[in-house]
Formats: sequence, structure tokens, C-alpha cells
Amino acid sequence: MNMKALLNSAALAAMLGGMSAVTPAMAQTPIPLGNLVDYSGPTSDVGTPYGQGIVDTYAWINKTGGINKTKVNLDTVDYGYQVPRAIAQYKKWSGADKVAAILGWGTADTEALTGFLAEDKIPDISASYAAALSDPTGAGGKAKPAPYNFFYGPSYSDAVRGMLTWAAEDWKAKGKPGKPKFVHMGANHPYPNAPKAAGEAIAAELGFELLPPIVFALTPGDYSAQCLTLKSSGANYAYLGNTAGSNISVLNACKAAGVDVQFLGNVWGMDENAAKAAGAAANGVVFPLRTAVAWGGNAPGMKTLMEISKMSDAAGTAYRPVHYIAGVCSALYTKEAVEWAAKNGGATGENVKKGFYQKKDWVPAGMEGVCNPSTFTDKDHRGTLKVDLYRMKIAGATDAPLNELAKNGVIKLEKVKTIDLPRKPEWLGW
Repeated sequence: MNMKALLNSAALAAMLGGMSAVTPAMAQTPIPLGNLVDYSGPTSDVGTPYGQGIVDTYAWINKTGGINKTKVNLDTVDYGYQVPRAIAQYKKWSGADKVAAILGWGTADTEALTGFLAEDKIPDISASYAAALSDPTGAGGKAKPAPYNFFYGPSYSDAVRGMLTWAAEDWKAKGKPGKPKFVHMGANHPYPNAPKAAGEAIAAELGFELLPPIVFALTPGDYSAQCLTLKSSGANYAYLGNTAGSNISVLNACKAAGVDVQFLGNVWGMDENAAKAAGAAANGVVFPLRTAVAWGGNAPGMKTLMEISKMSDAAGTAYRPVHYIAGVCSALYTKEAVEWAAKNGGATGENVKKGFYQKKDWVPAGMEGVCNPSTFTDKDHRGTLKVDLYRMKIAGATDAPLNELAKNGVIKLEKVKTIDLPRKPEWLGW
């Protein structure tokens, strides 16, 4: 072998050696995902268990082999429900170290980012269920195109439609005379306002008398005046558009004022922790779950859910509220979309978006009977129109730990009805 051939062989060997050293490292480069949470702001009462569900899920995914044997780098950031902070964080996530997807949170920030998401081709699987985020092309004519927005569960608007459909039946079943009266309650804010027009429209269609909206802040406070207004209005069904923290204040004030009304909570408006805090004042509140069962329910997927829960509760004794379970479902839908992308061109935002369209009546593996089946298409991001309604039941004092209250049946979720709404094109994006 002459000198030239020797050098070429050495160079080839060095190159191959280098490749053998680099390839495994490249294969182990984590998949970056953003996780925007509210652990400290006005919606932290429900944001904390939801965010914990996502964090636990990706810890479990990494522990059990990652996505296609690649770990996930979940960057969890508490933005305190402040839109400017969400936008600032988005700029980081869409920069040089671009994330494959974002698990988002609030309505105001998600809607503010929609245009940027489309431009940068980054899917945002939010905890906002504003119907405006469900129309990918704008064909519904009610909202701007939101091609990179997704969420798991019925939209706020469809949840209200489901609750009012039940309320109309409830009114008739009780043999009440005349028209039932409906009122929308909540802060003057994009999140509680998101389903207001849709709710009032179907209420009128179903024969309700509409009352003027009653405004109260997203934070806990003294809402005695609002309850006196509610009482004097003669309302029969009242929609609580805020999260549980401020709703607890309303429920307590209205109980003290002797208000006789059927409260209807949105998906963030009630949970087991709120029931413990409100006690008897929460008894009877009807609200939608995004999942088919609550914690401890009878479903094959409960086994997987409990393994995920152990990521932050090794003893396996913690009771997880409904928002934790919804967070797990959202995280696992995203995981499977990323998984498809990684196998079909790489875990880029554009491919992750396509990953959401690959299955019909889709339940993440291992979550059978927990996550409701969902279908997303490139023309319709309403994953499900199933609205599972539950009633909060309080059977005694609620000053014991939540685990104990749930175990003893003091706090219980009672199934009311499942409303399967029609997929009306005129409801797309509204």
C-alpha cells in the first residue's frame, strides 16, 4: 500500500470511527416539546393538576423507552396566565431550538399565538377549548383559520350546548311551567366569553328565556352582590364560565343568599378539590368531564393511568382530580402524533400536525375506557362532540383529606347523561 492509499484508508477509518461515535449520540438527541402551565396565576387551581398530568406522562414515557427509543425534553414553563409572558416564551420555543409541539394552556394566549403557530408550523395542543381554535381552514366562517391548533375534549361551546340540551330535558322532566331562564356568568375575558354567544343561541333555540349576563372576576372574592342579582332575576340555570377558584366564592355566596338555581360548570369550573373547598355549596353542580371516567373508575386504561401517576406519587396513594386525567390524555395524544411524525420524515411540527390525522375514533394506547375516542381531520379539529355530564355530590363535611373524602363517598361524581351532539358545519369554529 502506497502512502496515498494509506492516508485514504486512515481517513476512511477516522471518518467511520467518527460516525460510530456520533450516530448513537444523534439518535439520543431528545425531542423538544414546550409545556406552558399556570402554576401561579388566577387559573392555577386547575392548571396545577393538569400540568402535573402532562409532566408525569412524559416522565413515564421517558422511563418506558421514550418515543421510538428517543427521550423527550419537556420544557415546562409557568407563565402565571400572563399573555406577554406566553408570547415571550413562544419566541424561545420557535427559535433556534425549535420545539416539535407545544402543550399550551389559556384561551387568551393560545388565540394570540394562533397566527404565529401557523407561520412557524408548530402545533399547539392547548387546554383552551375555545371553539375558534377548532376550525383549521376558516371554512366555518366564524373564526380565523387555526391550522396548527388542537385540543382534547369537546369545545367550550359544544359543552354548553350539551349542558343546555340536558337542562331543557331536565326542565320538562320536572314538569315545571313556562320557559326556563338561563344566565351566563363569568369574567369579561376571552376564556369565559368564548362560548357565550353559542350558549345563548342554543338556549334561545331550546326555548329558554335569556337573562342579562352576570360578571364576576377570575379570582376569588366577595360575590354576594352577583348572587343577589342572580336571585332577583329568577334564573333557573346558570352557567359558570370561570375556573373553580372564583366559582367556589360564587357558590358559597349564593348558598348564603339562599339562591335556588341549577349551576352548570364549564370543564374548568368544578373538580374534586373545588368540591372539598366549597363543601355543601358545591352539591348538585352539573359539569362536563373530558374523560369517560374519573379517578378510580372502572376502565382498562386505569391501570396505565395509575402507573403514570406514580411518577410524582411513588406510593400510589394520591387521588387525582379530573383535570389531571385530562392532562394525561392530552399528553398521550400528542405523544402518538409525535411518534408517527418521527417515523414519517422526522419529528417536525408539520409532520406532528399530520400525525393527528392518521387515526379515526382514536384512543391512545393503554388508555382504553379513560380517554374518549377522538378524530381530527385537516378540515375539522373538533376531536369529539361527546359531552359526558356529571353531578357533584357532597354527602357531609369536607374537612378531611381528599383521598379520604373520595374513598368514603363524601365527595362523589355521579353520571348524569352523555350528550352526543351532531357535527353541524355551522357550529365549526363557533
